[in-house]
Amino acid sequence: MAQETSTPETRRRIPWWVVTTYFAEGFPYSLVRQISTVFFRDAGASLQGVGLTSLYGLPWTLKFLWAPLVDTYSTKRRWILAAETVLLGLILLLAGVSTLPAALPLAAIVFLLLAFTSATHDIAIDGYYLEGLDRKGQARWVGFQAGSYRLALIAGGGGVIALSGWTSWPWGFLLAAAILGGLLTTHALILPRLEAPRRPALELLRYLAAPRTVAVLAMAAVLVAGLRWLLLRQELAGFRRWAGAISVPGWITLALFAALALTAFRARALKRRLYASDSTYALAFIDYLDQPRAGLILAFVALYRTGESFLLNMAYPFLRDIGVSRAAYGVAYGTFGIAASITGGLLGGALIARYGLKRCIWPFVLAQNLLNLLYMGMAWKYQAIFQHPELGHADLRLVTALIVAEAFGAGLGTSAFMVFIMRTARPTFKAAHMAIATGIATVSSTLAGVLSGFLAAALGFTVYFGLTFAATIPAMILIPFLPYLDRPRETLSSE
Repeated sequence: MAQETSTPETRRRIPWWVVTTYFAEGFPYSLVRQISTVFFRDAGASLQGVGLTSLYGLPWTLKFLWAPLVDTYSTKRRWILAAETVLLGLILLLAGVSTLPAALPLAAIVFLLLAFTSATHDIAIDGYYLEGLDRKGQARWVGFQAGSYRLALIAGGGGVIALSGWTSWPWGFLLAAAILGGLLTTHALILPRLEAPRRPALELLRYLAAPRTVAVLAMAAVLVAGLRWLLLRQELAGFRRWAGAISVPGWITLALFAALALTAFRARALKRRLYASDSTYALAFIDYLDQPRAGLILAFVALYRTGESFLLNMAYPFLRDIGVSRAAYGVAYGTFGIAASITGGLLGGALIARYGLKRCIWPFVLAQNLLNLLYMGMAWKYQAIFQHPELGHADLRLVTALIVAEAFGAGLGTSAFMVFIMRTARPTFKAAHMAIATGIATVSSTLAGVLSGFLAAALGFTVYFGLTFAATIPAMILIPFLPYLDRPRETLSSE
């Protein structure tokens, strides 16, 4: 077996594999999360059935559960190529299934397989990025990550749906397969060989077939079935109505975050026991928690996007209420806003690579969070329109400027956040630790999705947007106490 031994490096020229891999990461996500809802509705699914497509988000919520396997077996390059091969086959299968009269049940299964494969693909790409670039390179090209990913969402959610509307769903899926096939071919040719396998891929099959693994999976299945039976009991009807405000992925995210936070208090004792057991799978999780100020890191990662998530959940409803049409919003956000976000990410990455995260984090975080107050100002300026729509509508140029400014600030803030969570990852568990951190980061968006509508209705948009800024303050308070702002985790651990 050939050994993969290239050395990570910082490059002045663009490493184009960053662009293609993160486009490839976002593209299947858009097929699962954006296209599935449209396809289900077109295929005759009920509104309740369309709503159940939110469950396809579960693999991205849970991906850290199998992320250690990507670190331990084979190499991340091979995981990427294998996942893209499976994705290509599944999309071609979806093109065939979509021609059948009873396409919905089979398509639902294929979309679920796509979701799990795509989430695994994400794990491998994030780990490969950390393998392929050193500290400065990771910062410099972080904006290319976000930019490529966003373009993929546009291509998948917009391009494929548009073609399917002009022709048919099979042709739309064949276009998606052609795009992914081109990416697979490109990656097979250009992805540098960065690692030697820690363990051979065939050993993974033996691990999955081991009695302990089978027993754990069986116990998990029994637990899920038991919870389902319990929640369907008539005595819990009131609880179901209350709990229904949070999606299933949301409840799982919150439960897993609580478990991680509780485990942090016992991380050192657990780690000693796991070292003795030589369990690389479990050690990946404990190792993330057994680092300086682990509780502080968990809190910061979970809280960082809270204000932004609250803002984005109510931005369009607010703009619609002051007379901005859906088409106008689509143009403002989908073109100028996306361009500003990508520009902010690229600039942020370049500045962090040059001046360091410690010097850049405050300007970038303030650029992201203070701009929430612009929405508060606009809500105050146009508050009369809420009571009297006949007065007209908001100035579209002012609205576009607001969207562009907020998106640019969000791009800067995202670059700082991504560099920080990269620094919390240990070299031994790059993919697993990135999956853990990005999973924890979904907590704020989950809470915002639950609470945003209630708060906006109760407070009014002016006060609500002021609250979105207030929600950013807890994470900012934690910044002076964060580790790794000047050096990544591995350099501190070696001292």
